[in-house]
Amino acid sequence: MEKQWEEMTADEKQEVQFQKLLSPKDPEGNDIKFQSTEAEAAYKASITRIKDAIQLKKTPDRIPVTILPSMFPYIDAGMTVEEAMYDYDKCAAAFKKFMLEFKPDMNIGASAPGPGKFYEILGYKLYKWPGHGVPPEHSYQCVEGEYMKPEEYDLLLMDPSFYFRNFYLPRVFGALEGFTMLPPLTGILEMYGLAFNFIPYALPPVQGTFKALFEAGAEALKWAMVMGGSDLELKSLGFPNILGGFTKAPFDVIGDTLRGTRGIMMDMYRQPDKLLKAVEALLPIMIGMGIGSMQQTGNPLIFMPLHKGADGFLSDEQFEKFYWPTFKAVMMGLIEGGCIPFPALEGHWGSRLKVIQDVPKGKTAWMVDQTDMAEAKKTLGKNACLIGNVPSSMLGLATPDEVIAYCKKLIDTAGKDGGYIMSNGAFFDGAKAENVKAMVDTAKEYGVYK
Repeated sequence: MEKQWEEMTADEKQEVQFQKLLSPKDPEGNDIKFQSTEAEAAYKASITRIKDAIQLKKTPDRIPVTILPSMFPYIDAGMTVEEAMYDYDKCAAAFKKFMLEFKPDMNIGASAPGPGKFYEILGYKLYKWPGHGVPPEHSYQCVEGEYMKPEEYDLLLMDPSFYFRNFYLPRVFGALEGFTMLPPLTGILEMYGLAFNFIPYALPPVQGTFKALFEAGAEALKWAMVMGGSDLELKSLGFPNILGGFTKAPFDVIGDTLRGTRGIMMDMYRQPDKLLKAVEALLPIMIGMGIGSMQQTGNPLIFMPLHKGADGFLSDEQFEKFYWPTFKAVMMGLIEGGCIPFPALEGHWGSRLKVIQDVPKGKTAWMVDQTDMAEAKKTLGKNACLIGNVPSSMLGLATPDEVIAYCKKLIDTAGKDGGYIMSNGAFFDGAKAENVKAMVDTAKEYGVYK
């Protein structure tokens, strides 16, 4: 009898996910019609290379290669970032051009710019974006602040969903200020006094908030339809996308967008117990966020941008107390749910390598930015697939020959025995196209297994 999903081991769940990727479906559940037999063969070969690399095996032919860009595909196509954020069709066309030009084994889709009109409708304050705080040709910028007050930990711990709706969201979305007037849903119990809970929905600020939500939802759907169509077309051309969504380390949830860097640094000294309780409370939410994204998209790779755990932010003792336990627990929860955690070691993580190497073998893939790749391979690389380490600065400033030499060294260091995917180490906007091509071509030509 066939095993149910809940009865499967992590190995079995991962295998099921890859088999689904090897037989891709459209949104209606029909097999994708590849545009040629060559496209189908290229698609399946790429999935097999990525699968083998994640499972720390040598692929049948060569190391896989991917490009993880931010705004480069749109800038390279002669567009401004503002155009990519507001003209969804042009955004998708530019990303298709990028894929056809460079032909990596895997892509992350055309969704990086995001839907500018959607942010506009909601009055988003957490970021400035082209035409709304930054020039049209520049990428968006985060506006860090204390969006959660230091005295509000108890509110967050009592009911995270209520806290986000009534406090955090109105502070970062100007159009959602009506949420501050809504009572907790837990007050809706029996007939006596029931109607009082619904009076706020008659108030103009609350109705305005819901009107904005309806408009934003329609815009998000419009954008998602174009992005989904783009992804489907690229698959039919032989280019897989296995990125399923994202989640975060609980410490970063608080340090990035709730308390901010300054706030969380003070909290480690002034109220460490509440901070520890808060990251524990966010743990199941972050696991559920990643698994939910995988179930929605059908793709198992769950991106985890890591910020506050890098060298220099925390001492070793602080990292092992505040950051690592719940970060690891999120990864373990994702793995148990059939996902492949994809953490990004942004910046330098050399002092963390001996700690973070404690992960299940062949179950994770790590984007390596500035950390020494030889050290990463000796430690984390024993148990995990490594991705990247080609500097964004090199892609923008070096010569193709310098890129080729660097990539060959990376392959010799990290790729000879499998468990490595050639890529840039950090998302990039500006680069020389010939340097990006040199990175891809070197992986395909020099990265062949003898």
